[in-house]
Amino acid sequence: MQIGEPASGIPYFSQWESAALAPGFISGEVKLRDDPLWRNSGAATVDEYIEWANHVCGMACLKMILAARTGTIHPTLALTRMAIESGAYVIREDRSIHGMIYAPAVKLLRERFDIDAEVVTGISVADLARIFRPGSLFIASVHPSIRWLEGPPPKKGGHLVLVTEATPAVLTFHNPSGHTEETQREAVATIGQFDGFFAGRGVLVHPQK
Repeated sequence: MQIGEPASGIPYFSQWESAALAPGFISGEVKLRDDPLWRNSGAATVDEYIEWANHVCGMACLKMILAARTGTIHPTLALTRMAIESGAYVIREDRSIHGMIYAPAVKLLRERFDIDAEVVTGISVADLARIFRPGSLFIASVHPSIRWLEGPPPKKGGHLVLVTEATPAVLTFHNPSGHTEETQREAVATIGQFDGFFAGRGVLVHPQK
């Protein structure tokens, strides 16, 4: 479990239980099987953890949202099981994983946790800054190489980060697959930098009423 107290007040969680080992997981020098904290994920076995750990960036984002809004920290794989039940993840016949699917994830937030959210598509980073209000959060589809902010990436999308603040100049976000403290918690990118990785879609979580 990794929880911190960033300036935004939104707790941070990595999609890997041992956030400090992220550089090794990314490079392949450290195997997921060797994550000493894998049991904290809620996985029944280390093989279940291995199957999911590289695919649960969306669940890590939900985990951060729920920790901030409800005060409860849900194990990542427990959230994943909820997401499978709701249709937010699809396991294909070849065991490949398709997810996180936005509409069922929004339904899960609304119906199970009473958190108001909506799917947003076809927007620019500038649009995001305009619709983002104090207390909003945004699960953004970006390319995973956003951790380095070096581009252009081969495509946009394929990974999810949690935007905690958006202004006309910069975005601040928690990256579940960041490789250093600075790229994990409250990473900062200019509008131009973020735009190079942003697929123009995601889930907008509205401020609490």
